[in-house]
Amino acid sequence: MTANEFHYNLIGLQAHLMKFAYQLTADKEDAKDLVQETFLKALKYRDKFAYESNFKAWTCTIMKNTFLNNYYRWVHHITYSTRMKENVITESPYYSDAVHPDSEYTVKEIEKSIEALGDHLKVPFKMHREGFKYKEIADNLDLSLGTIKSRIFRTRMKLKEAVNN
Repeated sequence: MTANEFHYNLIGLQAHLMKFAYQLTADKEDAKDLVQETFLKALKYRDKFAYESNFKAWTCTIMKNTFLNNYYRWVHHITYSTRMKENVITESPYYSDAVHPDSEYTVKEIEKSIEALGDHLKVPFKMHREGFKYKEIADNLDLSLGTIKSRIFRTRMKLKEAVNN
């Protein structure tokens, strides 16, 4: 297939690819972006196209794979961001042993917030901060593992709320 034939066939599939992209994305602008990205990849990998194969199926496969890769990347980003937000309380520099002058006030405020909590939340959280595993905390306090995880999570959320306000 010559370069001109390739381009002509690709342009001829634009309407079909737009419909397919809209089915995947459910958003007109995202569909346009996906079609454009598919066109770029098809042009970039033109030499990989086997002349005897189905051109329409080949471009649709490029589109589907591009969509899935973008989707997985997006999901990973969201998951990573969520994990970072959940862990910001226990893994922030405010909990390091070295207190920096610009963060000393915040450390004092966080410590004050922790001390204001009831013992049922404060004790498991402090133990976790000191490096105890959930199971060790549960055994030491004679509570279930789920209760410990729940209390530490609730403490993180309360502290996060206090820091953000």
